[in-house]
Amino acid sequence: MVEILVSQAAVQHPAAASAYKARDVVNAPAVKASILARSAERGDAADVAAWLGNHFYRHVVGNLQAEAPQVQRIADEAQLRQLLGRAEPPAWALERLARRKAGLNLPDLWWVQPESAAVLALEARLVEFLSTRKGTSLEGKLQRVNCPQALARWTLEHLAFEKKQSSGWVEHCKNAVHGMLRGQLGTFVEFDGKSPELRQEMAYESQMMGHCVGQFADRKSLAGGYGEHYAEGLESGRMRLFSYRTGTAQPRITVNALVQQDGSLQVEQIKGKQNRPPIARYVPDVVALLNHLPLNGAVPEDALAMGIVRRPAAMLQANPELAPWCAVQEMRTDAEQLWLMQQHPRLLPQLDLQSALMQWMVVARKDSLDPEVLERMPKTAALQQTLELARKRGKAAA
Repeated sequence: MVEILVSQAAVQHPAAASAYKARDVVNAPAVKASILARSAERGDAADVAAWLGNHFYRHVVGNLQAEAPQVQRIADEAQLRQLLGRAEPPAWALERLARRKAGLNLPDLWWVQPESAAVLALEARLVEFLSTRKGTSLEGKLQRVNCPQALARWTLEHLAFEKKQSSGWVEHCKNAVHGMLRGQLGTFVEFDGKSPELRQEMAYESQMMGHCVGQFADRKSLAGGYGEHYAEGLESGRMRLFSYRTGTAQPRITVNALVQQDGSLQVEQIKGKQNRPPIARYVPDVVALLNHLPLNGAVPEDALAMGIVRRPAAMLQANPELAPWCAVQEMRTDAEQLWLMQQHPRLLPQLDLQSALMQWMVVARKDSLDPEVLERMPKTAALQQTLELARKRGKAAA
């Protein structure tokens, strides 16, 4: 099914098609539907929505690289049925798996989580880029730009922003923000979308942080460019923007969230200076903010990069005393740590794996995990003895 879609596109747009790899993703229709649904929820312009449904969809299906379970190869029918739940697997996918099992050399089948952190982070970057093409050479020509080209342009433009930071100093406008949540080391303030000084305060935030939230194409009128994308979102009520500040209004972290139709928020980005992850000592205060806001269940890649996760809904329902968001180090029960191993294995090195169950589980999956996990974790006497015997047998066999 995916092969047909890609080959048809290649006939019509050979240059664009060459940017996208052919990968048979079983749930490709669900991936596309999810992209289009989020675009409609945001109220994207028609050309942006069309680009996402075409180029971004093809990039996610063919090119996206992310750790399992966000992107995973389907090994057999049992795994496919587990991923689909109650839905019946497509006949073509079952036939492919059966023929591969029979020894035929056929392409792998893949699964992409439609709302994974990797997909959402990439989508946010591209929406930011696409929404700021007004007044540029790409206005009205978005469909000519493929996804890798758009991402490359985004990177170059942000590098240019960093070089411009020292020119045109902007003063802090205290009336454009109001205090919202006091933390251990600073205070989160929220930008006032109705303030006449909103755009100047956004420019101040960008100046101090070295990112694009307040980078306007016209720095005198504070209009156009990437800043316009965020300013329009704030002024229309479709977005909320928060800044973590210490001392005399010194920005340290910028957080933006999209307002959903039901009134909940979906955090889009959590950025430290120069778009890097915020430093570790601010993690508790970021966790406090996430638990303070009326957020939906989407977990941004920026949170994972800080070692912050959202506990699964079933766990929260069974344990209502638990906070939804927490630092990885706070996950101490076997149930929490097993869930983390399954959903976010790259974060395992941050855990203190004291339980015998988790230690044995790590050894059982050691070939698919970061070697650092096995090296750093404490080991029970029985486990140490087993590993030593395995090592000796390996040497004897060699």
